[in-house]
Amino acid sequence: MKYQTPRGTYDILPDEIEKWHDVERVIREKTKLYRYHEIRTPYFEATNVFSRENDSSDMVNKEMYTFQMGSDSYTLRPEGTAGVIRAFDQHKLYGSMELPARFYYMGAMFRHERPQKGRQRQFHQFGVENIGVKSPELDAECIALGCDIVKAMGISSVKVCINTLGDDASRAAYRAALKEYFAPYLDTLCADCHRRYEQNPLRILDCKVDHDAECMKNAPHLSDYLNEESKDYFNRVLKALDTLGIPYEIDDRLVRGLDYYTHTVFEVVSTRPESGAQATIFAGGRYDHFVEYYGGPQMSGIGFAIGLERLISLAEEEGHDFAENDDTDVYVIGLGDVSDHVLECMQKCRAAGLSTDGCLTKKSLKAQFKSADRCHAKNIVIIGEDELKNGTVNVKNSETKEQVTVPYEQVIEVLTKGKN
Repeated sequence: MKYQTPRGTYDILPDEIEKWHDVERVIREKTKLYRYHEIRTPYFEATNVFSRENDSSDMVNKEMYTFQMGSDSYTLRPEGTAGVIRAFDQHKLYGSMELPARFYYMGAMFRHERPQKGRQRQFHQFGVENIGVKSPELDAECIALGCDIVKAMGISSVKVCINTLGDDASRAAYRAALKEYFAPYLDTLCADCHRRYEQNPLRILDCKVDHDAECMKNAPHLSDYLNEESKDYFNRVLKALDTLGIPYEIDDRLVRGLDYYTHTVFEVVSTRPESGAQATIFAGGRYDHFVEYYGGPQMSGIGFAIGLERLISLAEEEGHDFAENDDTDVYVIGLGDVSDHVLECMQKCRAAGLSTDGCLTKKSLKAQFKSADRCHAKNIVIIGEDELKNGTVNVKNSETKEQVTVPYEQVIEVLTKGKN
């Protein structure tokens, strides 16, 4: 019997993990600059946290991992926003935090979809939520944070696509126009579009099956149904992006895959030809009623999410120099029956902040030097029975090949010289 990872999942092995550490380091550095605070929510929630009334998104209707425990229904989180807003409301953070409240999250998400390049059933996302203040300038700032992270990962072939869904009144008028327009074409559209027609006809425009259908080309444009307030809000977002020096392209067919968005929606995509269908790097938008839905006050928010697998893959394609450093500061070699002393020396080095490895089994000197070489040890400490009698150790610099004999009590001083 073979034991393997479930379909749509994978192991991140030690020779790959440094790339993840590098991405996480960049994310933490950039979010700190923008004053976002990390929040960690459960990997599963009550199903109704994600499955909201009349939600037309494929994520809710097709892709959730839901399980029953007695009379309770739970779902592995398919996205991060719902859990963050639920926590914001449950702990009444709207009353204790300075607004806007800025959060970020990182971790695994779960969606039951067909595994393919860039899409797994367990995947990892970083995302932000900026809650409590409705401002076009905050929308632009949110996009700027995502762009800063992408740029820091060496990804330059990108394009910011942006649109507005308008306010409630604008969307209601547009929904009515879409239902009237698509009614004669329903029989030519896929089964999912039939569901979307009833739940949220805007989502028909995002259909991957009927994307190139003739009726899609002549569908009404949302911009024709925006009221003056929505137009003014969107123009202020664009002006703020201009102020920040962020180029953008208005895409009036951009509606995003989740139903809770209002006003600003955006996607930042790779312009590399080989990216194909997996071009989206990060995406998000503003929401006006999400906090209220979970029992909090009426508050607006904006956020986005980045798939970390895709971010790493694109960074690799563009030749990003990941900050991989698996070098060992010290490797301790023992000659003879000195394993206790090797162990003591290793711990002494670690206590001084030196990454340390060593040989605690009986190996030949040649084999131990090979192990030190495989560890990329910068320094090698050699302890033999003669050295023990004399209270000394030998320290060899792997780069210069210089070897010195020093008193044991001075070994840390020698090893840390010039390190700081």
